Amino acid sequence: MTRPAFLLTAGLLAGTYLYANGFTVSFTDVTKEAGLVHPVIYGGVDKKRYIIETNGPGVAFADFDNDGWMDILTLTGSRLEGFPEGKAPTNRMYLNRQDGTFKDVTDQSGLNNPGWASAVTVGDYDNDGWVDLFITCWGQNRLYRNRGKWKTTERFFQDVTLPAGLGQPETRWGSGCVFLDYDRDGDLDLFVANYLKFDLKSAPTPGKGPNCLWKGVPVNCGPKGLPTDTNLLYRNRGGGTFEDVSKTSGVGLVQGKYAMTALVTDYNNDAWPDIYVACDSTACILYRNNQDGTFTDVALEAGAAYSEDGQSQAGMGVASGDYDGDGLLDIFKTHFADDLPVLYRNTGEGYFEDASRAAGFDHTRYVQWGTGLADLDNDTWPDIFTVAGSVYPEVEARLKEYPHRNPRLVYRNLGNGRFQDVSNEVGPAVQSPYSSRGCAFADYDNDGDIDILAMNMNEPPQLLRNEHITANRPGNNWLKLQLVGKRSNRSAIGARVRLWIGERVLVQELTSQASYYSSNDPRLHFGLGAAQSIDRGEVRWPNGNVQVLQKIQPNQIITIEERGD
Repeated sequence: MTRPAFLLTAGLLAGTYLYANGFTVSFTDVTKEAGLVHPVIYGGVDKKRYIIETNGPGVAFADFDNDGWMDILTLTGSRLEGFPEGKAPTNRMYLNRQDGTFKDVTDQSGLNNPGWASAVTVGDYDNDGWVDLFITCWGQNRLYRNRGKWKTTERFFQDVTLPAGLGQPETRWGSGCVFLDYDRDGDLDLFVANYLKFDLKSAPTPGKGPNCLWKGVPVNCGPKGLPTDTNLLYRNRGGGTFEDVSKTSGVGLVQGKYAMTALVTDYNNDAWPDIYVACDSTACILYRNNQDGTFTDVALEAGAAYSEDGQSQAGMGVASGDYDGDGLLDIFKTHFADDLPVLYRNTGEGYFEDASRAAGFDHTRYVQWGTGLADLDNDTWPDIFTVAGSVYPEVEARLKEYPHRNPRLVYRNLGNGRFQDVSNEVGPAVQSPYSSRGCAFADYDNDGDIDILAMNMNEPPQLLRNEHITANRPGNNWLKLQLVGKRSNRSAIGARVRLWIGERVLVQELTSQASYYSSNDPRLHFGLGAAQSIDRGEVRWPNGNVQVLQKIQPNQIITIEERGD
């Protein structure tokens, strides 16, 4: 698809484009001016000898200081050779200054622990009104409690991993993680996926063996051939502590998987949260909540374990949304090179069907990672944005058709069950190549459209500001909802919102992890198109109670508190 030859002058000056196909979205790279200058260190730059260097980290948007603006947490890794004392890279926290820039508060955050971080989930596990963090790592996962000391010189977060009962006696490689209230008792429990068992001392020699070659090029070994691990479920006991219920719940009984990103979604519409896990080179997992404290993996019978032709795929990132407007939440999953992403359409009967080819997706040379179903142009139809990047930097020298750095991929939802690739039509910032992993979606400038932050391996992240503004119109209408639980968990994770506008029903669910190892803006963003009003709305809170919303006007951010009666 080629870019139209014309540009409106006013639109060009505003950094936006108006295209012949009507998709009025472009992105501007505002990384430097926003102050996000620190690189995301993760393994070797030109060669990655071991698999620990390849997967990379996620990122989180959240309002950590409760000022109504999205702040940022970027995760980072290390290098095999290590760093001099005091020079190791750390996770970084940035506070939103409300003017398009961010303040680096890493030193005061209490989060600056060096190591190999993987994923992050955000939620208020102790229901004190301040969102907390859980971060998975190769080594020791960490739970950080938000102390609420944002107007003092004290540390913002406290590492409470051990007193909370989340310590691990051995080194494990934590991957996806999600806060959820699986037993609907009003506080957040915790699911943790583990990728595989890895020890540098016993790791296979790079480039040696059948699982250490890719297209004839010697590369790092795995995941095939490396031992798998099991997943974990922790029940929140209240009082700031958790209980390991992995075995009794059935979560830890699922074996033989290379688990990656986790996503909580009520796929069967029974008002109980289920867990979907994208798995690398093995069948994916769909933990059905049995409503009695136990889970059963039903991915195979639900049609969400394999591809359409019955093959396991290298699942990386995952997102949920109602792409076809039928009121049911579907699943989109990214994969390795030479495969196509999978779009699982929810049939409404507890099953999914593979709609990837019908929706217009095809094979790609890129390894795809973080992704999102997000309404980028506020037309009521969620679009798809994906980041990509190779895990084998050394391959490019011998196979030019598999570059290490790749552009972003943007697919416009046409509203008829199909998507259109508009990657070359949304501005040069999207076409700039990077080797990326996690990405998160948020309206960081509170202007009514969704922006994106992508994590680039061994380079600074890229902040893409959405310019959904044109010379002849202010853009489509929108609504953003901040949900606050009272009887449910305070973060309202697991809540589902429906909005009725004319003949359309828009539906979204509040999750604590998606994309790839990342956490998005917790405010639910609805594009409303040309609708000037919302006929009706409802919130189904995590405990199952339904609250009706009335007299809601578009183009605003509003807070909805759960009724306590």
